[in-house]
Formats: sequence, C-alpha cells, structure tokens
Amino acid sequence: MKVIICGAGQVGWQIARHLAGERNDVTVVDNNPSLVNRATDTLDVQGITGFASYPNVLERAGAEDADMLIAATHSDEVNMVTCQVAHSVFTVPRKIARLRAQSYLSAMRSDLYRRDHMPIDVVISPEREVAEAALRRLRAPEAFDIEEFMDGRAQLIGLQLDAACPVLDTPLRQLSELFSTLRAVVVGVRRPGGRLFAPSPKDQLQAGDQVYVLTHTGDLARTQEIFGKSAKRAERVVLIGGGNVGLTVAKALEASPERVRAKMIERNRSCAERAAEALERTIVLSGDGLDIELLREANIERADAVLTVTDDDKTNLLAAVRAKAAGCSKTVALINDPTLVPLMGPLAIDAYVNPRQTTVSSILRHVRHGRVRNVYSIGDAEAEVIEAQVMSTSPLAGRRIRDVTFPEGALIGAIGKEDGRVLRPQGSTLIEEGDTVAIFALAADVPEVERLLQVQVDFF
Repeated sequence: MKVIICGAGQVGWQIARHLAGERNDVTVVDNNPSLVNRATDTLDVQGITGFASYPNVLERAGAEDADMLIAATHSDEVNMVTCQVAHSVFTVPRKIARLRAQSYLSAMRSDLYRRDHMPIDVVISPEREVAEAALRRLRAPEAFDIEEFMDGRAQLIGLQLDAACPVLDTPLRQLSELFSTLRAVVVGVRRPGGRLFAPSPKDQLQAGDQVYVLTHTGDLARTQEIFGKSAKRAERVVLIGGGNVGLTVAKALEASPERVRAKMIERNRSCAERAAEALERTIVLSGDGLDIELLREANIERADAVLTVTDDDKTNLLAAVRAKAAGCSKTVALINDPTLVPLMGPLAIDAYVNPRQTTVSSILRHVRHGRVRNVYSIGDAEAEVIEAQVMSTSPLAGRRIRDVTFPEGALIGAIGKEDGRVLRPQGSTLIEEGDTVAIFALAADVPEVERLLQVQVDFF
C-alpha cells in the first residue's frame, strides 16, 4: 500500500513507523526539514520537504498513485485543504484528517465532510479520543490501561500486580482450570525492567508484572478481584484542567448513568468561566491545581480519583503527586512526552493517558487490512490488539484454534459471535465466518496476523 503522511510530528512519525515496519510504501511530508530528516534517518520512508497542501508538493510525494493520505499536521486548516487537493487534483481514494477545533467537529456540521463538500473520509479528533480514554481509566481506577472492544462487550485492561495478588506463581494454564467460567485471557505480560511478551500456558505471574487481560465486560469486576484489585468505580472525581479535554470529560461524567460527582480546577479564569457556563452539575474552581489549599477546598482527600489534563505534562505530573500526597487514592495524568512515562513509578502515579497513543490507535483502525474494526496500540508501539471480523477467505474461518498456527508473539484473547456472545478462546473453539476476533500481537508479528485475517487484498 502506498501511503502519504502529511506532518512528521509525534503522531505522523509514529504512524510512519508502524506502516514502514510492515513494508508499506510510505512518504512523509513536512515543511520542517529537521523533522523530515529525522523520519528518513530512522525509518524506511521517503521524505519530502514542503507544505503538504501545495499540489506540486503532493505530486512530488507521489499522490497520483497513492492509496491513502493521512493529514496530521498541526493545522486543522492545512489538513482539510490537503485532503481537498488530494481528492480534487489526484483522486486519492482514502483521506484521513486530524482535526482539533471543536467547531469543525460539531454534529450539525457533520455533512461538511461529504465527498461533494470537503472530501475527508475519516476525521480523527485527538481531544475526543483522549477524553474517552480518560473516562475509561476512571471507570476502572485500579487499571493503568483500558480499552473497549466488540462494541463494549469486551475490555482490555492493564493491571500492575503486587505481592498481595492471590494468583502469583500460578501457571496460566491452571488459572483457566481454577476459574473455568471466567471469560478472561492474559494476553501480554511485561516483567519489571523487561520487554513485553505474549505468555505461554506454562508461564507464571510474578509480583511487579504488568499484565494485559482481555475480558468479557460482564466479568470485568471479577477479573480485577482475581488479580487482587478493587472493582469499585470512581464516584467522586477532581479534574485539574478545564481545556477542551477537561471540559469534554466533565460533560461525559455529567451524562454518565453512574451519576459521578465531579469538581474542576482551572487556572485560567476565562477558561474556568467558560467551563462553568457549559457545565450543569460540575463545580468549577478558578485557581492553581498545585495549590494545596485549593485542593483541600475541592475535598481532594475524599476523591476516588484525580485526573490531571492541563496542556503541560510537568504540571500534570506534579499535580497528580500533590493530589496523592493530599489523600487522593488514585491519580491519572495526561502525558504527551513518552520519555516522562518512566517517572510514573517513582512518582506513584497510577495511570496515564497518552494523546499520541490514542490518536495513532484511531488512525491505525482505518489503515489495517481485512475487516478490521478496532486497533489499540500498546506501550511505545510495542504491540497491538486487533479486532477484526473473520471473512470466508480468511485462513481462520472454519478451523479450530488448535489447528491454526499463530505467530509466537500473538494470542487470541476473545471471540465474538454474531448472536452477541463473547467467548473465551480454547483450543477446541471453532472460528466461524462472521465471528469477530480480538488478537494481541507484538509489533513484529502484526503483518502475519493481518495475513491470517485476509487472503485477498482488501484494504477497506
């Protein structure tokens, strides 16, 4: 597949890294020569320096025979114009744009992106993606990572195991026997200071491990308890930061059936006033989220969780540390810079949300081969969980799991049936045409997993 990626920042570089690693023909376009050089020096991609919306620049990038264009520059307007030029001048079949401004994302303007208006096939909103990821963290405060699959019927959760975990030193095969009705599978394990791997049935869990578990949503609470974690949801939440992300999260919490009680702290007075006008039940406090007196005014010691979502990573980290020191049991921080993630352990921050990771996952969802319905990128692009529908041409269709040769770094974690059931996969489980499968795969094994999901080329 020939792909043009416009914008070589964090998101563009990460998408290029994914696609180039899978032997796609990738060209990166950016008006910053140093970013282009970084991409060409570190990745197997071509680079073009120039403004992505210029027709002559897209022509140099090979737009005439490109299969897809991904517009991920820092400017919404440049991304929109780039897609328009790619459509009108070069008839690029598939166009994805990252848009940030809420005005462009309003539901009443959804017809703006029709093919005869502004021809963008997929619009990705980082703020909305981040807000949804933050909400998932709040629904399972004990998990450091969580993502939905199969229309919400299955969940991928990341759990940090401590010495009190009741299933330590137990082979995973034995776990399946002990909890025979539990619809959950451990698909990934990261040892302290080690790399991520797909476990075998004889592997045992150890204190300090980070485990990724695919579980039926109905078994989410039980799964957490089996691994020694509380299943209590956050009922009192303090949000530090009232920008687009914080406001989106607060609105979603107000609309949630769980009736979560939320308070927001925003330093910028005009942003705080805007948030107060837009929200109905959320209490908005104007001031510095690092101010211990203001945190006490927000009853931080009684909060189930604090979510720090300002536009500064270091502020988010410090605010989370201050909130925990003041008595809040769970902290979730928004972190853009992946090099700061290792600080989470020493700072005792429970979970984080990475905008780059959520945006990359959203874009990959629309890039993967086969009938892919969802893709979630784990860690620093170390692995993916791919949800896809099994087609009649797939090597999986009509075969039992034990008869399928999966790559060493891949595990099937859940099977969704057309009648709505979600099954825990076993060796004897028959995979049928129309089933939906969720497969964990290390980055090096993603191409082989894609091959299992298709026979003939079927990009979209």
